[in-house]
Amino acid sequence: MSAKLLIVALSLCLLQSGIVEGISLSLGDITLFNVNFKTPTFLGRSVAVDSNVRLENDVDPNIQEDSHLNTYNLIKKYGYPAENHTLQTDDGYILTLHRIARPGATPVLLVHGLLDSSATWVMMGPNKGLGYLLYDQGYDVWMANVRGNTYSRKHVKYSTHHAKFWDFTFHEMGKHDIPATIDYILNATEVSQLHYIGHSQGTVVFWIMASEKPEYMDKIILMQGLAPVAFLKHCRSPVVNFLAEWHLSLVLKLIGVHEFLPKNEFISMFNRIICDETTITKEICSNVIFLTTGFDKLQLNETMLPVIVGHSPAGASTKQMQHFGQLNRSGGFRQYDHGWLRNHWIYGTIEPPSYHLENVRAKVALYYGQNDWLAPPEDVEMLYRKLPNVVEKYLVDDKEFNHLDFIWGIDARELLWDRMLEIMRNNENSVI
Repeated sequence: MSAKLLIVALSLCLLQSGIVEGISLSLGDITLFNVNFKTPTFLGRSVAVDSNVRLENDVDPNIQEDSHLNTYNLIKKYGYPAENHTLQTDDGYILTLHRIARPGATPVLLVHGLLDSSATWVMMGPNKGLGYLLYDQGYDVWMANVRGNTYSRKHVKYSTHHAKFWDFTFHEMGKHDIPATIDYILNATEVSQLHYIGHSQGTVVFWIMASEKPEYMDKIILMQGLAPVAFLKHCRSPVVNFLAEWHLSLVLKLIGVHEFLPKNEFISMFNRIICDETTITKEICSNVIFLTTGFDKLQLNETMLPVIVGHSPAGASTKQMQHFGQLNRSGGFRQYDHGWLRNHWIYGTIEPPSYHLENVRAKVALYYGQNDWLAPPEDVEMLYRKLPNVVEKYLVDDKEFNHLDFIWGIDARELLWDRMLEIMRNNENSVI
């Protein structure tokens, strides 16, 4: 294995110096590089020359418009009552919260996943977006945006050009962003509890909130976790596994020092892993969100790819991505590892402390898929055994169901969402 690592390191050096125009390197049955530096840019992302990406004049004008509209204008365009809200966390981050307003109804908070934003719940359109479905079913829908994403890039003291702005992981999101968001919604609606639906990282931050601020469990009617993440021991994401194994200095050169801004070389390292000659469009191969999570050809509406590419990836910090890599490497669910010396100074221990999953007292429903790179069944089972109040654990009845199918899947409503709505109604708390 050491010889293979040496070859990879040498290849990266060649890529960095620009000595070669194209390299292909295989480790076993995985192609690690497929680099072509003579590549144009499409919506700010590298696309292979021989790809068959649809140019904008080939795209339905309606879809093209949606790819450029923000969450508020997407909701407004389709005739739903849209609202923008702004809140400030106790550590100075200014977050944007979007609402499909139904005053007087039970509020439900939707929290997006890694590299995503509030747009994820509505960008597929009124009949294919979970945000719209929940509104149509009588709920007051609120959609969060965590620090560092497209809609939450402000701070009372720092700009995004300051390293200090990006000095966070999902730990701070769970400790500061989500509690502040919940308090804002409960104050605005004058109720005492809400429904919580999180996807991917949106579940991680909930577990962390429960660990660090367990009193917030009293404010939750039901927490529903889509592709729930805590343990990453069996994670199959090539990006997360790379971040777990490679030296920090090399990682920073490829993905950015503070803000997660992956270089073309980084994208090229992974595109052949998920793309093949049957892939209808190569937009998938050059978008880091697909490279991180994989995709399901049968459930992905490729007509909507321009909209997906227009809204994601929505931003993250390098430290946040490193934290995911650390969870994969350690096999535990614990705080950020600063190195033994700083750990001792910050935590009082050489190893970072584990999160207290026993504090998740709220009712929890877990939904997971067999073909999920980031939340494979083995890791979800490990999480299930640690949570004290799971009222539902459901493996989606589709062997190919993937991490992104929970929010963008063509058949997501039939396979999952209708079931979620029934469970929400069954667990409604009469005293809100």
